[in-house]
Amino acid sequence: MDSIIINGGQSLKGSIKVSGNKNAVLPMIAASLLTDEEVILHNVPNIIDVEVMLIIARNLGAEVDFTGNTIRIKSSDIKTTEIPHDLSSRIRTSLLFASPLLARCGKASLWPPGGDVIGRRRLDGHFYGLSSLGAEIDSSDVPFRMTSRKRFKGKDLFLDEASVTATEQLLIAATVAEGETIIRNAASEPHVTDLIELLTKMGANISGGGSNTIHIRGVDKLHGAEHNVVSDHIEAGSYIALAAATGGELEINGIVSRHFWMTRRGFERLGLHFELEPERIFIPGGQHMVIKKDFGNSIPVISDGPWPQFPSDMMSCTIVAASQAEGTVLFFEKMFESRMYFVDRLISMGANIIVCDPHRAVISGPAQLRGTTLSSPDIRAGMAIIIAGLCARGKSIIMNTGMIARGYENIVSKLQSIGAHIEEA
Repeated sequence: MDSIIINGGQSLKGSIKVSGNKNAVLPMIAASLLTDEEVILHNVPNIIDVEVMLIIARNLGAEVDFTGNTIRIKSSDIKTTEIPHDLSSRIRTSLLFASPLLARCGKASLWPPGGDVIGRRRLDGHFYGLSSLGAEIDSSDVPFRMTSRKRFKGKDLFLDEASVTATEQLLIAATVAEGETIIRNAASEPHVTDLIELLTKMGANISGGGSNTIHIRGVDKLHGAEHNVVSDHIEAGSYIALAAATGGELEINGIVSRHFWMTRRGFERLGLHFELEPERIFIPGGQHMVIKKDFGNSIPVISDGPWPQFPSDMMSCTIVAASQAEGTVLFFEKMFESRMYFVDRLISMGANIIVCDPHRAVISGPAQLRGTTLSSPDIRAGMAIIIAGLCARGKSIIMNTGMIARGYENIVSKLQSIGAHIEEA
């Protein structure tokens, strides 16, 4: 899929089932190398990022079968501890193979990881945590070379930022460390909690999942397990934004309701209301969104933050929804300094947006968007541009859509099923 053609302005109505959480399954693939027994993962999205992680796992020696939406991974023998540059550079979670390689082989060689270009994404938490647990790391040159002469030893750790991937890295390492590890200021996103569930099924002793303080008592060895990957709350949130922007009536199935408490608050500020049930979201169609001002008649602010705050990955799609609401709202992207750059593409479509600085933008609406030709800069901005094209007048052509396929499974067919005039080109 190199490009997508959209004829916007169509009435959207129907139901969509959410796929498995990509940000959960990627660290699970790395964690599966902790054991020489088979790990089975169900509800896995068939997306590019998953394929890349499986290529890396195979390259390291794992036997992998990916049929339907089920992955079977068995790592009886680790054949190499080096991840090539071309694979490391394709995905950020390539770095998560460091822990299982160190635990099983005592060494690992990795290049700086790739991923979306949305701003600086520090690796300090990984290096701090792994070195505290006993790894020796040479990061003065590339590739990074890590060694561990002995078994990891538990430690009381405090992360200087609630990094998701650093928390996952240390969870994976600490499960087989000697003694107890405490991760303070840990990330608590749903995908981190789901990783903990898999590790627990593999025999890990972990408590505190879903909080910012996680206790891990190391075990000598993990075993195989079978796990259903949790649904993707960011994908579901993207569809909420889609319904908001287009005025469509949409039912979103397969969700976990507690993952949407803050997302609902954010969309309520835009004047959108929806029904939140245990496994289902229903957005009534034809809503006239009016942005709700803050107390004292102030312009409201939608800002992101570590879970359970509004997710950073939801900012791009929500900005498009805000462009179709009556009133003015400020978006404050606190976490990544390059995520906001995509709004220039919305401005070219006719959106009323003032970019204040790399972190803040003021959106006033509603604006009639017009179709144009655009390129997808990252996964979430790519989905946001699709939403913009669907509510725009005329034809839009979106290039570089392989970027979107990194995170959204069967996006074109899912949108076609609810009446969108969209096709691959």
